[in-house]
Amino acid sequence: MELKIDNLSFSYSQEKTILKNISFAVEQGEILGVLGTNGTGKTTLLKCINNILRPLAGGICFGKEDIAKRKQNEIAKIIAYVPQYANNLSPVTVIDFVMQGRIPHAGFSFSQHDKQIVLDVLQQFDLENYAFRKVNELSGGERQRVLIARAMAQNPQIIILDEPTSSLDLYNQLFILEIIKEMGKKQNLAVLMTMHDLNLASMFCDKLLMLKCGRVFAYGKSEDVLTEDNIKAVYNVQTAISIADGCKHIRLVREKF
Repeated sequence: MELKIDNLSFSYSQEKTILKNISFAVEQGEILGVLGTNGTGKTTLLKCINNILRPLAGGICFGKEDIAKRKQNEIAKIIAYVPQYANNLSPVTVIDFVMQGRIPHAGFSFSQHDKQIVLDVLQQFDLENYAFRKVNELSGGERQRVLIARAMAQNPQIIILDEPTSSLDLYNQLFILEIIKEMGKKQNLAVLMTMHDLNLASMFCDKLLMLKCGRVFAYGKSEDVLTEDNIKAVYNVQTAISIADGCKHIRLVREKF
């Protein structure tokens, strides 16, 4: 099945429309990266898909079903959402926090099956030694790993991540994205994530959606979207692109401002 967005528009007020006629699709087992400058509507788009915000117009379907017609608890069985910022987290242990990902399926009566899923996720994300530490005492990067682990514990069919590597060092950026890619393929997830690092987008995304001024500027395979002309048009910077290890590498060309 695929997640299909059809002519989605959103506005916070009558004076300004944030998203205008956005259309794209993400197949299960595929990673789609959403690119664009700050303020172009990337986070708003993710919130519309997850039913946190109600679109002004357009459709959001998974398979043949309109997601917006489902109750929020039913949506949580299909979509896991990892926000960009997660401040003021409750002082619960990591294992209890990740266990919250099982609530849409089990309520608060966790079975041995639910517990095993959480233990497996903690192992996959190398969080076993953090299991009994308080989430609010972790570093920003550690919290991000825990947030993504909770999302994976939901066993979703779609996972939506808002800048999942924003708080991570170089090693952990690669570590997290490798896990997301591996689990996405293994569990047949449709993965949608916003990104600022174009090189990471090139390395890990099958397709890219490039937004400009709330509209789709480019959409397609990563190698087709990431061009020097597209990057210049959207980000207003000059780049030089080379190919190595099977993907494009983007280098900024220093200019006088």
